[in-house]
Amino acid sequence: MRGRENQTSGMDNVVLSRAIMGTSLGFHIVFAVLGVGMPLLMLVAEGIGLWRHDTAWLALARRWAKAFALIFAIGAVSGTALSFELGLLWPGFMAFSGSIIGLPFSAEGFAFFIEAIFLGLYLYGWERLSPLAHWLTGIPVAISGAASSLFVVMTNAWMNSPTGFQAAGNRIIRVDPLAAAFNPSTPTEDVHMLVSAYLVTGFAVAAVYATGFLRGHGDALHRRALPLAMAMAVVASGLAGITGDTSARFVAGEQPIKFAAQEGLFPTTAGAPLHILGVPLQNQQRMILAIEIPKLLSLLTTGDPNATIKGLDAFPQDLWPNVAIVHFSFQLMVGLGIALGFCALLYWILAARRRSPPTNRWLLLALAVAGPASVVAMETGWFVTEFGRQPWIIYGVMRTSAAATTTPALGPTFAIFILVYVALGLTLTRLLLLLAQRERRRAAPTGPGPGR
Repeated sequence: MRGRENQTSGMDNVVLSRAIMGTSLGFHIVFAVLGVGMPLLMLVAEGIGLWRHDTAWLALARRWAKAFALIFAIGAVSGTALSFELGLLWPGFMAFSGSIIGLPFSAEGFAFFIEAIFLGLYLYGWERLSPLAHWLTGIPVAISGAASSLFVVMTNAWMNSPTGFQAAGNRIIRVDPLAAAFNPSTPTEDVHMLVSAYLVTGFAVAAVYATGFLRGHGDALHRRALPLAMAMAVVASGLAGITGDTSARFVAGEQPIKFAAQEGLFPTTAGAPLHILGVPLQNQQRMILAIEIPKLLSLLTTGDPNATIKGLDAFPQDLWPNVAIVHFSFQLMVGLGIALGFCALLYWILAARRRSPPTNRWLLLALAVAGPASVVAMETGWFVTEFGRQPWIIYGVMRTSAAATTTPALGPTFAIFILVYVALGLTLTRLLLLLAQRERRRAAPTGPGPGR
């Protein structure tokens, strides 16, 4: 009986540790991707303003800088919490891998400090630096923000393709930090995540200004901000499709169990069909209610419509992830990605026809929805990555159950973290709304009208 209680307690700790870490990552990643994309938008807006001697572009860059400062602060807090959680919730993982993944974590720390230093110069240098010098201080902010993302994702990539070390039992006897950092998953994960960050930023900013247009705020800043955000969105959408396809092909070769789960493929099949929608019944090892396109999965994966694709039946069931979660997440990510790309393309088709930013109400409503939808697409993408790797925390090396803490009372800890993140989210929302109201009041004309 005691052994069963310990086993149950251990399983609860694994579930709670995953829930706490997953909640923290899901919250923090929103600020992380905005930290990658917003500096680039600020840099471009200020650069256009200086080039064209346009005060509206400069005012837009200045407004975005104030909003980004708030986002950066909240992101720093949530990122710090994640650092502590790694050691507290996953001591087995850190004990095994700490010496292996130290390089990307250290590099991310340097990138963060560089970003913080130059962000301070950017925020407080508007009236103290020359226009060109001030614009130049924004370049390290944009570069270091992107670099931070790349270094962090290197660690996750290593968890999917653990290389750069030799182990004797549970003891690491040799480490090659560069081989670990630049593991086989790094190129696909890093590039796809970077593109996704720009996609989310573009659509999130566009959603704010599309909502402003719907509320009647069609001022000069809105007329400049929306096209710039949609320019980032449409380029990132195209690149996301390319990098996403590359990532799927890589997963098919390196993690065939995850690939089979995301595609809902139970039997190993020659000329495998592509499943659109559908409900995977894991216990019965079959899909229902799916639209099947014959041989398309084999064609997209290998270029050969008759190629054999391994299904879940080729692997022991104790190595299967939760097929329903992985499949639904993958379908939602792909579906939203296609819809977002179509929305961005439609915007620019209408803009080309009108030779001005389109203000069609239905299009603006679609853009207002596209912002949250892009966040959902990004989050579900990470669901595929993380749930698809289970039951491994380090693929093929360490199971998640062996890495979690055995410390009791994780339930109250989870509740506390939820309250903290809700408070941070509400605080940021309130501050951004107050900032927007203050900026609108500052930009509003004062004194007598032109009819005087």
